[in-house]
Amino acid sequence: VLVSFVYLETAYTELNQLLYTTREALVEVGVAEVLTAQLKLATDAERRHIILEVLGSLGESDVLKLQFVESGVPEALSEMIRGLQGGSDPHDLCSIKIASNLIVSLLLGDESMQKCFGEGTGVVYRDVLSWLQSSNTQLQLSGALAIANFARNDSNCVKMLELGVVPHILTLLEQHVDEGDVSVQHAGLSALRNLAIPASNKVRMLEDGVTERIRTLLRSDMPPVQFKLLGTLHMMVDGQEEAAAVLGKDEVLLARIMEWCEARDHAGVRGEANRLLAALIRHSRAPEVINAVTKADGVRHLISMATSEHLIMQNEALVALAIASAIDIGEGFYYPLRLLPTLQKMLDDPVATVEFKFSALGLICSLANSSSMKEEMESLNLKETLNKLSGHSSTNVATQADTVLAMLSETS
Repeated sequence: VLVSFVYLETAYTELNQLLYTTREALVEVGVAEVLTAQLKLATDAERRHIILEVLGSLGESDVLKLQFVESGVPEALSEMIRGLQGGSDPHDLCSIKIASNLIVSLLLGDESMQKCFGEGTGVVYRDVLSWLQSSNTQLQLSGALAIANFARNDSNCVKMLELGVVPHILTLLEQHVDEGDVSVQHAGLSALRNLAIPASNKVRMLEDGVTERIRTLLRSDMPPVQFKLLGTLHMMVDGQEEAAAVLGKDEVLLARIMEWCEARDHAGVRGEANRLLAALIRHSRAPEVINAVTKADGVRHLISMATSEHLIMQNEALVALAIASAIDIGEGFYYPLRLLPTLQKMLDDPVATVEFKFSALGLICSLANSSSMKEEMESLNLKETLNKLSGHSSTNVATQADTVLAMLSETS
């Protein structure tokens, strides 16, 4: 197969139609090297666009992604972007958009991503950092997306934090707080969330004041940004007692979470808000946080979450409620919320999962320390439900049911 620029220009339409069936075959003929050479020789926008479109179509193949990276395609694209930056010509700006998007696409492959990262010394990675500081919104977006892709690997996350990537992302986010680009905010938060996955990074990012700086995004009215912000904060407090305690007492944050727990038009925002609320209690285990959540009327959202169709959300809510009920915040606190009837109904449900039954019994065990809760358990004839569960096929569920029965029998 002879690929020359003239051929590409005259037969582009036909070639593009054949790409879907010939991608794998092109691996054998070194198409990446030829296209890279032609890209470097292209002096006008039309020729650049033809080559970029072909590269983009071929780059959808995972096999060709790796060949492209090994043949220096990302470096060639990055070099082209450097040469076009700073101008205002629409054709050049279009080339920058296509090329930066293509680099982000190539980073979706694990091997190709690692080669481009180069332990933090790769040309492409260094150029991506400069994009975060660019005045070009498209490059800012591609830069944030690229960092999020590099951050799919824990060792990369640790290295990037050491190299100081976080301040650049925070500065970028702050530039777009008021009437900024939603896509850039979304991508920037995705990058921060991925970077916060390693436990050591969480500690460092908290020390660097990340949570304080991204709180400015709380005023965003864009669901995609709200969703990513909640997910990022959730990741930041995961396993971090101090961070959860600080955020859990933040009245402004809690008020916003309460609003988002009722986001009727965006299930994702509603779900993430509920999960963050539960996480603040689960990871802080602090009386001050329990009181703050109670004052903000958050317990009713946790109860609603406990009856969610999603098992993970059910368990997170039940654990949070169990922790809350174990802290002395007033007799009869849960009574008006009708928690016990809800739990009993689900314990009686034959299709309820073992995990739910075990967590629900753990919560009931905690609630049984309250005299008013015990009285309600008696009035609901909860013992009948517990007796049935004593013979459950799951040893854990049966044992937990016996424990609650013993507690109720102490004052019977």
